[in-house]
Amino acid sequence: MPRAVLPYSLPLLLITLIGFAALSLTLGAYPLGLLESLHALLGTGEPIAVQVVQDIRLPRTLGAILVGAALAAAGAAYQLLFRNPLVSPDILGVSSGAGLGAVLGLFLGLPVLGVQSLAFAGGLAAVALVIALGKAIQHADRTLVLVLTGVVLGALAGAITSLLKILADPYDQLPAITFWLLGSLSGIQMAEVWVVAPVVLVACSALYLLRWRLNVLSLPEAEANALGVQVKPLRIAVIALATIMTSAVVAVAGVIGWIGLLIPHAARLLVGPSLARLLPMSILMGSLFLLLVDTASRSLGDLEIPLGILTALVGAPFFLGLLLRRAGANH
Repeated sequence: MPRAVLPYSLPLLLITLIGFAALSLTLGAYPLGLLESLHALLGTGEPIAVQVVQDIRLPRTLGAILVGAALAAAGAAYQLLFRNPLVSPDILGVSSGAGLGAVLGLFLGLPVLGVQSLAFAGGLAAVALVIALGKAIQHADRTLVLVLTGVVLGALAGAITSLLKILADPYDQLPAITFWLLGSLSGIQMAEVWVVAPVVLVACSALYLLRWRLNVLSLPEAEANALGVQVKPLRIAVIALATIMTSAVVAVAGVIGWIGLLIPHAARLLVGPSLARLLPMSILMGSLFLLLVDTASRSLGDLEIPLGILTALVGAPFFLGLLLRRAGANH
């Protein structure tokens, strides 16, 4: 049962993640052995191997781990907050807002840092606008208002993004915009990893420290208030933490779908709905999933496939299988 799975599943997942992280340093257009990659990681190998491992593969490996962990953790938090296992981190428009910000930066010809800054600001601005409009709209069900407002603003951001794609230079700007929107870690550098890592670690740690209070959010608001939990400040805190780390990883990796929807759902089948078990399981599963996908995208052929395509190709059938399995178990 879920509680019995946890004692060995978390250490096993952690060991598997470390093993695949080490393996990912050896795979690519310039193959290396484990010992060669280790020497290169320590800076004692061949100069070209050191450059490949330290400047290209190590940032991608750490980036995949951080992005997968952030999206999965945000998905688990959002699904608990909205009491719906079909909710993903972009439910409030964070991915659409970040995508619009990045596309605007590319359209204006800004450098990489400018594009990433606009993407981060766009994600935060989208969710801030959703919350502000949600407060302005008088309705008994605040959660429903937030979701509907997020859907509307996400659609609006998507429309503006499409307009910018039409206006963009088809030979220069449009390919860059299209590739960024599909998600990739091909250009990530260690400097970006060092910027994103503290954001993800602090946000995930804060969510874990709030785990017992967050579990109460699965109850109706009146019951949660009766148990002494201030629902409104807690809801804002969860949204802020999930939005900040989602915006941070989208800014450096582009829009990568399905992880925030699929991974928490799969983790919930293993360890149950309690966030004390669900959050660490989701973080490890999300990191491992994206690490495998990114390693496959740069190792299986001469042409690198964007991560958003691979996560959809893998995630959609797998998620459908989970739904069919759950439907069969209920009959």
